[in-house]
Amino acid sequence: MELFQAKDHYILQQGERALWCSRRDGSLHLRPATDLLLAWNPICLGLVEGVIGKIQLHSDLPWWLILIRQKALVGKLPGDHEVCKVTKIAVLSLSEMEPQDLELELCKKHHFGINKPEKIIPSPDDSKFLLKTFTHIKSNVSAPNKKKVKESKEKEKLERRLLEELLKMFMDSESFYYSLTYDLTNSVQRQSAGERDPCPLWQKVDDRFFWNKYMIQDLTEIGTPDVDFWIIPIIQGFVQIEELVVNYNESSDDEKSSPETPPQESTCVDDIHPRFLVALVSRRSRHRAGMRYKRRGVDKNGNVANYVETEQLIHVHNHTLSFIQTRGSVPVFWSQVGYRYNPRPRLDRSEKDTVAYFCAHFEEQLKIYKKQVIINLVDQAGREKIIGDAYLKQVLLFNNSHLTYVSFDFHEHCRGMKFENVQTLTDAIYDIILDMKWCWVDQAGVICKQEGIFRVNCMDCLDRTNVVQAAIARVVMEQQLKKLGVMPPEQPLPVKCNRIYQIMWANNGDSISRQYAGTAALKGDFTRTGERKLAGVMKDGVNSANRYYLNRFKDAYRQAVIDLMQGIPVTEDLYSIFTKEKEHEALHKENQRSHQELISQLLQSYMKLLLPDNEKFHGGWALIDCDPSLIDATHRDVDVLLLLSNSAYYVAYYDDEVDKVNQYQRLSLEDLEKIEIGPEPTLFGKAKFSCMRLHYRYKEASGYFHTLRAVMRNPEEDGKDTLQCIAEMLQITKQAMGLDVPIIEKKLERKSSKPHEDIIGIRSQNQGSLAQGKKFLMSKFSSLNQKVKQTKSNRLLSLMKVGLEKALRRL
Repeated sequence: MELFQAKDHYILQQGERALWCSRRDGSLHLRPATDLLLAWNPICLGLVEGVIGKIQLHSDLPWWLILIRQKALVGKLPGDHEVCKVTKIAVLSLSEMEPQDLELELCKKHHFGINKPEKIIPSPDDSKFLLKTFTHIKSNVSAPNKKKVKESKEKEKLERRLLEELLKMFMDSESFYYSLTYDLTNSVQRQSAGERDPCPLWQKVDDRFFWNKYMIQDLTEIGTPDVDFWIIPIIQGFVQIEELVVNYNESSDDEKSSPETPPQESTCVDDIHPRFLVALVSRRSRHRAGMRYKRRGVDKNGNVANYVETEQLIHVHNHTLSFIQTRGSVPVFWSQVGYRYNPRPRLDRSEKDTVAYFCAHFEEQLKIYKKQVIINLVDQAGREKIIGDAYLKQVLLFNNSHLTYVSFDFHEHCRGMKFENVQTLTDAIYDIILDMKWCWVDQAGVICKQEGIFRVNCMDCLDRTNVVQAAIARVVMEQQLKKLGVMPPEQPLPVKCNRIYQIMWANNGDSISRQYAGTAALKGDFTRTGERKLAGVMKDGVNSANRYYLNRFKDAYRQAVIDLMQGIPVTEDLYSIFTKEKEHEALHKENQRSHQELISQLLQSYMKLLLPDNEKFHGGWALIDCDPSLIDATHRDVDVLLLLSNSAYYVAYYDDEVDKVNQYQRLSLEDLEKIEIGPEPTLFGKAKFSCMRLHYRYKEASGYFHTLRAVMRNPEEDGKDTLQCIAEMLQITKQAMGLDVPIIEKKLERKSSKPHEDIIGIRSQNQGSLAQGKKFLMSKFSSLNQKVKQTKSNRLLSLMKVGLEKALRRL
């Protein structure tokens, strides 16, 4: 459809239909296409695919019109229904502000031979119609009040930041889908129950998954049949459609190829072997929608966070078979304070105060799905236990015969990365899976219906949940294909079919994870390949760290945008967050660059020096050894470098007297007994720091340990987050060896380790890199000192200068 810009309106037009969007008050009106002749100097800006809706990012600022600028065809569902993914959007301010370059595809009718649309030239008599951008302040006051100007600038900066987040949400995550002819919000079973309903598509959708319902409200309230053309129900979630060939004679040469994408030859036309279509459709609820640390548990309406319905659809000839599962946060009132790494969960309401809302959640679920089988994957010990126990108590109080509760401690059963042990669960619930059945329809109608669903959850309803749902869905799909005669009774899925199937579920997990946590799913390598590999473990470490960073600032903006999309008032003080974010970014980028470059040089140098050729470097950290056995009479801490390889960790000691690392210990990961994290052991007063104690065996004897703490640059932090990251890296590296090491949070005792043995000295000839590091830092200091002299008022540069002076003194 064509997009026109006129003086007072943006006009969307296709054929005889036109939608006028006011640039004065944001109102939407249907008008005949011929009314374009009445518009003032309409200019065609290009082509768009459809309307998503309107959003107002601040009550004092104009509305924005969101349009589908570009789409990608995902595939076709049974009945030749095209499903599209929104890949790019165009955002237009419904004001007199001149639009930025929208990069629209040009209309051949109006732009024949023209590369870019021409711009409107405002009338010289019209003083209101000025060229304006985000950098211009909208004020006509001749002597503006400075306070008002400042407030206006702050509003526009915040609006710009929220607009950036809106664009990223639609274009980076690629998680919004639509179909003009198929109801993506409803499962095959729900559609078959209402297929005789003559209402237009948007009036038959499941309200839970109609993501742009609020944004398109102006159109839905018009109430005339002409509006149906303009309303496109959009879901957030995931859709992938593949055609598979059941060929047991195929070679497995493609196993050497990348697991990220399926081999092309597996989807080619094959007239000899049976073929079938498989589709995954995940639809995220718009109720209690949001980011992981901003939305947890249940709300006052019985809605839960991260609620997703996933439908696996099989189509063979004229038969369509569907199986659905759901995931959703534990429906009690609980939360995690999101500014720490892996924060401890807490209950926010008592058992008695939770009952009504727990009941409201499951009463709605049973009304929709009739029966529920809960698969609870949270740990039955440790920090997650409090949530699992609260869940079980509420189930017992609810006491409903249509609700079945199954607990499976995923981490306990799959310890040491043995995720194939999930089969223990699917074997145990095999009869429940068969009794639940699935929806089966053909051209004549419904053959059978799915009776109940599995509701799977872990803490985040992401990584563990996706692995288990994929395992359950695979059992169902194999039964379906055997019923249809596509698979032999005693055979598993062919290798290529199974590989593509695993990739689809891994993609599903990654997409849902990005929407809720901001990063791809952990354990995705197992879902993709059926094997847990060290590369996947290391990738998980990066994703965990990314999740920690993202929830600090980005989640606040993303949550605000999601709330605004759903018409929910934003309660968080975004101005305060905006200020803190800018301060944090400036300090973090400038003050850390030189320090990190120096630390990196040291780590790289000693990695080459200490690690033998047969060991792979996995990570390194600059820490402080605060073991009482090493502290001298002046109670000065000892700087160390902790290096981690695939089979050992190294503690390298730095000597202030000679300005170098002069000795180290190599400790096998096999001898690492346990990791304790807690407040530093002190005689008097409150502990200022958190410490990590690495207990190890020497010649089969215990009692040896290193007590380490992080080097903190922010006085408000105690270093616990850093230590937890390091502890997890040690743990997952040892798990990759088929072993495990517990991480225990406790108050550390004030005691000394047995004297450390096998401490190895380092020759001075290998210290050249330290001199290079000092020379590098000196050059940085000289450059910065000059900048400070030129800009004496710059507090940030002065702080950096002080930091570099301290670093130089230590070198």
